[in-house]
Amino acid sequence: MSIERIVVVGAGTMGNGIAHVTALHGIATTLVDVDTGALERALASIDRNLDRQVTKGVVDEAAKTAALARIVTSQDLAVAAAEADLVIEAAPERAELKYTIFETIDRAAPRGTILASNTSSISITEIAAHTERPEDVIGMHFMNPVPVMQLVEVIRGLATSDVTTRKVVELAEALGKTPVEVNDSPGFVSNRVLLPMINEAIFALMEGVATPEAIDTVMKLGMNHPMGPLALADLIGLDTCLSILEVLHREIGDDRYRPCPLLRKYVAAGWLGRKTGRGFHVYE
Repeated sequence: MSIERIVVVGAGTMGNGIAHVTALHGIATTLVDVDTGALERALASIDRNLDRQVTKGVVDEAAKTAALARIVTSQDLAVAAAEADLVIEAAPERAELKYTIFETIDRAAPRGTILASNTSSISITEIAAHTERPEDVIGMHFMNPVPVMQLVEVIRGLATSDVTTRKVVELAEALGKTPVEVNDSPGFVSNRVLLPMINEAIFALMEGVATPEAIDTVMKLGMNHPMGPLALADLIGLDTCLSILEVLHREIGDDRYRPCPLLRKYVAAGWLGRKTGRGFHVYE
């Protein structure tokens, strides 16, 4: 089975980024969300990001127009999944929400449809257990911003088949990405390594070691990171960072993953980073 129609579930930052890339590479894409406003914002964001690529000479106007024409939106996941070759779930990082989505997809999608999750920390094996086809369930973890970042972590659950893995690896390559296969473990590789660094930067801020600007500058100039850890947390979303750390702390059981109290305070205040205009830095 070739992958000719993809359904992306969730019209947030990751979902619209994935839809942008799949449509740009010639695949009919349905973007699904229960919120019509989120779908409208997603389409506007894709349009703007394609414009940036046109300005930079990455794509031309004809490619932009063709990509936008390949994207349709829907609020009915079951109807959309019924015609999908691949479903990529990109909903918020809440386990119960993802389980519910996969149960719906499992009932609606044809046999042979690959069911992928863009989760950044939740067990693919546990997600797969909420379906009747665990061999078809896999992690496909894109990096933010999706149109720019090259990596896709391909996560095999306990029962994920070789055929499913091969098809997802081939698709990632066809999308111009570099797939890296990893096994199912809390946070996989990317966030198991990244989030403790971000968390420690937040502890340094909370303890008055340095300002946010100073912490980020040290890591950029001293460690050659393209972005400081606090600015990166703002880009990811502080609520997402907190969710990932909670999964790591709970599943691994090591206090090195304990979320910093200051992170919890910012999330409680609604200071979630770029998407709200304020996190560890202030954004216009």
